[in-house]
Amino acid sequence: MALFYKPDILEQPFLSEEESRHAVKVLRLGVGDTLDIVDGKGGLFRAVIRVADARRCTIEIRESIPEPDVRRHRIHLAIAPTKDLDRIEWMLEKCVEIGVDQVTFIRTRRTDERYWKGKSIHPERLEKISVSAMKQSLKRRLPVVTDLVPWERFLEEREAGESRFVAHLEEDDRTLLQQKAIPGENYVVLIGPEGDFTPEEIAEAKENGFAPVSLGNSRLRTETAGLVAVHTLELLNQGE
Repeated sequence: MALFYKPDILEQPFLSEEESRHAVKVLRLGVGDTLDIVDGKGGLFRAVIRVADARRCTIEIRESIPEPDVRRHRIHLAIAPTKDLDRIEWMLEKCVEIGVDQVTFIRTRRTDERYWKGKSIHPERLEKISVSAMKQSLKRRLPVVTDLVPWERFLEEREAGESRFVAHLEEDDRTLLQQKAIPGENYVVLIGPEGDFTPEEIAEAKENGFAPVSLGNSRLRTETAGLVAVHTLELLNQGE
């Protein structure tokens, strides 16, 4: 069954125009047909169509389905955007499918300047990508995506109780992420830009409680490293 998204479905029992069009025009659903709706905050509702309008599909909620498993862990990926925004959008889509909870784009000292010259990622597009990936992977929660936070501010805004890691390529006493992370924690993983973090940034991260980690022997692109980090932490927590 297809999954639909409406963040305020309890207050406004109708689908958005885009979701209404998909239900009525694409899936050919009509009055009396059943559909499942998520609110992006953990809620899953089973409903029936009352008015099959392609511009405003009105529904009636019949059932609220409890979450079968509440995640004990949380994955927050903080990553410097690259000049190729298509790759970053691809990474976001795949990370949402795998199970990321928050993605923050950070401005580091080596962040490519072309990012700032009319090519910035648009928040609306990021949300659309995230919603699509959430529905495709049958998830209930929409990750928080933040664009764009300066490096210094990101470090200042860290909260207690986080398990912090910085993945970098400098010579250091680094441990594989899967060996350093403990299941069931709230993780924050820093991934640097093309060219990696500067030595100063690595030192600043470590001063702020970020443990240096490795993602393996291969030298990965920025967006690949982000995906590998999220996948590693999610696999670590399978069965927890």
